[in-house]
Amino acid sequence: MVKEQPVLQLEDLQHELIAKFFHGLSNPARFKIAVSLLESEKNVSQLVHELGMKQSQISNQLACLKWCGYVSTRQEGKFIYYRITDERIRNIIELARQVVADNAEHINCCTRI
Repeated sequence: MVKEQPVLQLEDLQHELIAKFFHGLSNPARFKIAVSLLESEKNVSQLVHELGMKQSQISNQLACLKWCGYVSTRQEGKFIYYRITDERIRNIIELARQVVADNAEHINCCTRI
C-alpha cells in the first residue's frame, strides 16, 4: 500500500525547489552569464572575453546552469555554444529588473538578505 504524503510536505518541497531555482540565479557570476546569453548564444571563450572572468569559473557556472535547465547547448565543430533554454527565464530576469528598479534603495540597504 502506497502512503500519500501530506499536502503540507508537498507544498514545502515545492517551496524549497522554487527557492533553489532562484538561488541558481542569485550567484552574481551565474546571473551575469545568464544575462549575457539573453543577447545571443555564446561559447565559453566569448563569455570569458565579454565578462572578464576565468575560463574555469565560467565553465563551472555553465555546468550548473545547464544541469538545472537554465541553458542548453549545441556543438559546432570544436565549440560548444550555450543559450537560454526557456524564454520564461528572460521574462523572470526582466521582471526582476523592474522590481529592483522600483525598490533599489531598499534592496541595497536591506540587512536581512
